[in-house]
Amino acid sequence: MKKKSSALALAAILVVIGIAVGARLLVWSGGEHATIGGPFTLTDHNGRTVTEKTYAGRWMLIYFGYTYCPDVCPTALGVMSVALDGLSSEERAKLVPIFITVDPDRDRPEVMKDYVTAFAPDLIGLVGTAEQTNAAKKAFKVYAEKAKGGDPENYTVDHSSILYLMGPDGKFVQHFPHGTTAQDLLAGLKKHLD
Repeated sequence: MKKKSSALALAAILVVIGIAVGARLLVWSGGEHATIGGPFTLTDHNGRTVTEKTYAGRWMLIYFGYTYCPDVCPTALGVMSVALDGLSSEERAKLVPIFITVDPDRDRPEVMKDYVTAFAPDLIGLVGTAEQTNAAKKAFKVYAEKAKGGDPENYTVDHSSILYLMGPDGKFVQHFPHGTTAQDLLAGLKKHLD
C-alpha cells in the first residue's frame, strides 16, 4: 500500500511539474496566451518621452541591461550589433533595436547615448524612473535586482539576459536566450523580417 501511495504522489508531482513547464513554454513560444510585453513610458537617449506606440508598425528587438554591466550586457549587445549588420537595408528599416536600462539610478539619457551608439548607430537607449522601469520589467517578465553586499556607488545588478523580438503590432514573437550566437540571431530575425 505504501508503494502505491508513493507512486501516486510521484505521478501527481510530475503532472504538476509538466503543467508548469508547459505553461512557461506556451508563454515563451508566443502562444495565444503569451503575456510578454505591454505598455511602457520611458525616455530615449535623446531626452524624448516614448511609449510602445512610438514604435508601432515596426519590429522591436529589446534587451534589458545596464551600462555598468561588466560582461553579460556588452556580450549580448555585441551579438545584436553583429546580427543587425547582417540585415539588408530594407530589413533593417523594419526593425528598432532597443536597450532598456534596469539601473535607472546611474543610467541617465546622456550615459545611455554614449553607450548605445558604441554598439550600433540606430540602437535606442531607454531610461525611466524607478516606477517606469519596474513597470517595463514587469511587462516583459524581466528579473533585475541590485547585488547584495556591494558598494552602494559601485554595485552590480543581477539580471536576466534575453533578447525579445516584438512584432509590428507590439506582441511578443520570439525570444533569444543568453548564449545565442550572432548567426542564430540573424537567422531568426531574417525569418520574421522577410
